[in-house]
Amino acid sequence: MLTAPRARVARRPVHGVLLLDKPLGWSSNDALQKAKWLMRAEKAGHTGTLDPLATGLLPLCFGAATKFSQLQLEADKTYEALARLGVKTSTGDAEGAVIDERAVKVSEAALAEVVSRFTGVIRQIPPMHSALKKDGRALYEYARSGIELERDAREVTIQELKATLVGADSPQPTVKMTVKCSKGTYIRTLAEDIGDALGCGAHLTALRRLQTGGFSLSQCVTLEALEAMTEEQRLSCLLPVESLLCEHAVVTLDGENAGRFLSGLRRRGGWPDAEQVAVYADKPRALLGTAHVKGGELIPTRLLSPLEIEQITRL
Repeated sequence: MLTAPRARVARRPVHGVLLLDKPLGWSSNDALQKAKWLMRAEKAGHTGTLDPLATGLLPLCFGAATKFSQLQLEADKTYEALARLGVKTSTGDAEGAVIDERAVKVSEAALAEVVSRFTGVIRQIPPMHSALKKDGRALYEYARSGIELERDAREVTIQELKATLVGADSPQPTVKMTVKCSKGTYIRTLAEDIGDALGCGAHLTALRRLQTGGFSLSQCVTLEALEAMTEEQRLSCLLPVESLLCEHAVVTLDGENAGRFLSGLRRRGGWPDAEQVAVYADKPRALLGTAHVKGGELIPTRLLSPLEIEQITRL
């Protein structure tokens, strides 16, 4: 059984990305703190939250990798979800109180027609029970106080939406969905909106993240597995910092130019314009940071510190 960290541990510099299969019932921060404790890491952060009722892929960044965690917030994601038809709740998921129940008369054909309306660019109103902030406070804080605020609809993109009926003959069948979507998509809201479009309402009963960016659930490790490992085995689960930059163009600099770039100076060369560039030193091969190229100039964006580079190259 998982235990909460209690004993004080000697922290150490740890750099890399841990792909965690977040367990049911844990907040993303609780899972992060547990993994950080197991790794004895000095610095760690996650790449966007999963609700306690959600499971699946949660990339955790350690040390220098935290400088690039924003890239995963921006990435497309894929989820598997279950939505129960005929029941609406106050939170849009299984944690909320039932606020409406309706009879369900839904066919596969009707579901397919509704699904087609929710593919492509759609507009969503963010749920009150979310971490989105208004005047410095998360919306869920207002919701817990019984306050409902007006929220503007936001455009999101559903690249792919597959849905099937499970238990079609039962009074409250379930829709099983696989959703590939852009950042900022609320699957809970998608489930509610599909239920409303079907005329019976719905709420989310399960959510599992399968992919984010270039990472997939098959690469993940569980907290239980980490607990059972030796320290050396835990460290071997880490992906390198540059795994966050797999979609970036690559520029390699020689010693003198690498040093100048690392001090924040622009470099000039024959590189094509690029919004996202991963910059490396040639000898020894080492990640220096990220940049963008405009008009032949390599312009630093985020830089690793010399200490971080030294620690990473020693690993």
